[in-house]
Amino acid sequence: MDIEAEILEPFQLQYADLIHLSSNSSDYSEEEISRLDSISKTILETLGPTGPGLLVVTGVPQGSQLRRDLLPFAHQLALLNHHDRRRILKDHGLGTDVCLKNPDRAVSSFVSQLKYVQDTSVNVSSNESVEKSKKNSEWQKNVDSLCRFRDDKFKNVGNSFKELGFCMMGIGLQLARVCDKAIGGKELEQSILESCTAKGRLVHYHSTLDHFLLKEAARKEVSRKGRTNCEFQLGEKLKVHREEDQTSVKASKLKTSVNEATSCQISLSNLWQQWHYDYGIFTILTSPMFMSSYQISTTEASEQEYSLPDGHDSLQIFDANKNKIYVVRSPPNSFLVQVGESADILSKGKLHSTLHSVCKPTKQDDLSRETFVVFLQPAWDKRFSISQLPIESTISDSLRSNTNEQEPDILSQEIHKIIPSLSSRLKDGMTFAEFSHQTTKQYFGGNGMQSKRKRGNISMSNQKFLTGGKGIIQITHYSLHYIQQVLFV
Repeated sequence: MDIEAEILEPFQLQYADLIHLSSNSSDYSEEEISRLDSISKTILETLGPTGPGLLVVTGVPQGSQLRRDLLPFAHQLALLNHHDRRRILKDHGLGTDVCLKNPDRAVSSFVSQLKYVQDTSVNVSSNESVEKSKKNSEWQKNVDSLCRFRDDKFKNVGNSFKELGFCMMGIGLQLARVCDKAIGGKELEQSILESCTAKGRLVHYHSTLDHFLLKEAARKEVSRKGRTNCEFQLGEKLKVHREEDQTSVKASKLKTSVNEATSCQISLSNLWQQWHYDYGIFTILTSPMFMSSYQISTTEASEQEYSLPDGHDSLQIFDANKNKIYVVRSPPNSFLVQVGESADILSKGKLHSTLHSVCKPTKQDDLSRETFVVFLQPAWDKRFSISQLPIESTISDSLRSNTNEQEPDILSQEIHKIIPSLSSRLKDGMTFAEFSHQTTKQYFGGNGMQSKRKRGNISMSNQKFLTGGKGIIQITHYSLHYIQQVLFV
């Protein structure tokens, strides 16, 4: 089923203003103080009960380059054979939270815990890292098969992951401080800091062509002496697909012109990621990068970014106040910040979480979507008090109480069928771990509202990140999996 949806261009917060607002300096003119106060009020309105629950931060120093350096790795790693990918992830301290052996997976994701105090090892130069890895015995055992594969193109993936991750953590902390000032207190910032870590997630949303590539690669026995990546095995078939659809692919190349459309057609069923709330405090995401797997056989093409295929980011949000779906269009190289349910709770309802999903392009199914997400959450033992939380007014509960007789209300009721209410998952005195466990159970447990739907191929029985990588701590299903198993953000 397709419907018409309005395109939402979120409130843009300049990074320089974010820094000014989060500082304790009072050395500003009256005019500047008035301007900053107005921005602060707009932030609270945007992230509050009557707003969309998200905004974008623009003008982040080095943000554009850091994004450009990291996101193509998601595309390359996702289509890499399992043996080489596993070794590369281990060498760079990365893991995964999806089953990468499943060719039908909707997403491939690569994760790591980011500490708030940056480890000095992050500053080790990439050349030193490569030299150390060459001395590793495992490297020596595999050196023959790696000669053709050229690991060098992945030598910066670990450092790029951490650099962009720390940058985005800083954005989230600064925004938490701004919100705390507007609300009163220091609950948000302090809760983030007490957790000591954040989760970074590099995500590749698979195109239709990706699934073809992965299935063909899984079907064939690949010689260890030959090239082991997908493009070699399927080169001839890719040529056929490229000839058939070359016109549509060329038409989507990145242009400088701005898409002026204010609405578009979206599919309610063709989703990369089902409707959900994040349950942390803030989710920070890069603006997405769209790439084509037609181009994986050339070095230059693997770096080619395409324009937004439908004129938006493919991120959909549901506004319960208006009973409407919006699709988000963020500025290039910006950072999107979404409110999670823990911020709802800690702010006592002054901030409101964002109900969202990710839709697939309606026209160009050869395009994949790359993004990097940082999840800021409380410590697992953080206890929640709901004595002053107007829980009946939270968005997940308002879906059930909306009685408008408009046609879009049918849509809200359909969404409500797969979204467990916050009041059913949250009890006074619960720890964050208990809350996340209940959320996981009610979404994906045996009787969960989304238990029978394919959502990124995470097994609920998994008690660890599926990796042999160093630096990944053992976790339980208390982790950020119930929704973030398919998150970009």
